[in-house]
Amino acid sequence: MKIVIDARESGTSTGRYIDKLVEYLHKQKPDFDFTVLTMPGRVSYLKSVAPDFKIVQSTYKEFSMAEQTGFLKQLKALNADLVHFGMTQQPIFYQGKVVTTIHDLTTARFTNPAKNRLVFKIKQMVYRWVIKKVARKSYALITPSNFVKSDVAQYAKIDLDKIAVIYEAADKINKLAEPLPNLVGKKFLLHVGRPLPHKNLNRLIDAFIKLKATHPDLQLVLAGKFDDNYQLLKNYAVKKSAKDVIFTDFVSEGQLRWLYEQATAYVFPSLSEGFGLPGRCHMFTRSL
Repeated sequence: MKIVIDARESGTSTGRYIDKLVEYLHKQKPDFDFTVLTMPGRVSYLKSVAPDFKIVQSTYKEFSMAEQTGFLKQLKALNADLVHFGMTQQPIFYQGKVVTTIHDLTTARFTNPAKNRLVFKIKQMVYRWVIKKVARKSYALITPSNFVKSDVAQYAKIDLDKIAVIYEAADKINKLAEPLPNLVGKKFLLHVGRPLPHKNLNRLIDAFIKLKATHPDLQLVLAGKFDDNYQLLKNYAVKKSAKDVIFTDFVSEGQLRWLYEQATAYVFPSLSEGFGLPGRCHMFTRSL
């Protein structure tokens, strides 16, 4: 049996799901012919974790016209018995047998303030249609929780029996803890992740301002690669005169482990989540 895995998201936060899927599938030594499609910069990494799988370069970006044309052509040429898409985005007119993982529906429900409002609105309308199309045409769906299973079934109007819940787990961080010098000896609350609206971080800053009145030595650490949304959040913190809010930018695995281990508390204020790996990572690391 020829199985293709779409790993174009490899190396991103959500692409970690695919990276680990490929790695652990390979360890099972399956009696199938696996082909993994990924961006040029991730070919060597995937070859290192899955040397027995065929790793093929694919340059077609998600949410693009090239995905619907060039990537479609590439998939057809592989003549796969099954294709697994780890994300909703895929060539909607691909007619082969497909299994799709849908992590949540937050992109369909929340805006991205760092994007052009009109352009994002149009893309979001298309994305909502794609979700329903993909959910109905896929042979089976995978979700990381029963909440997302029910949410997707209701949203796309499909049978619950078509969806399998496969829980996601936190990997052990094997890197040695690497302290962040400016936080050594400090008490701090920690949040890890992208600062999108559904993460509710503006409200977290509001709550932290009130907490500082009774805990003046406490700091709030927001860990994640600094981008346009983080800049908007930083502007909000400045506007609110919030003190001791630390934006770390990207942190290494060792630094992340240290943050989890040293945090006074991990804060997870999301308005909507299909799953919550940062919280699980925090509990797992603190228990080591």
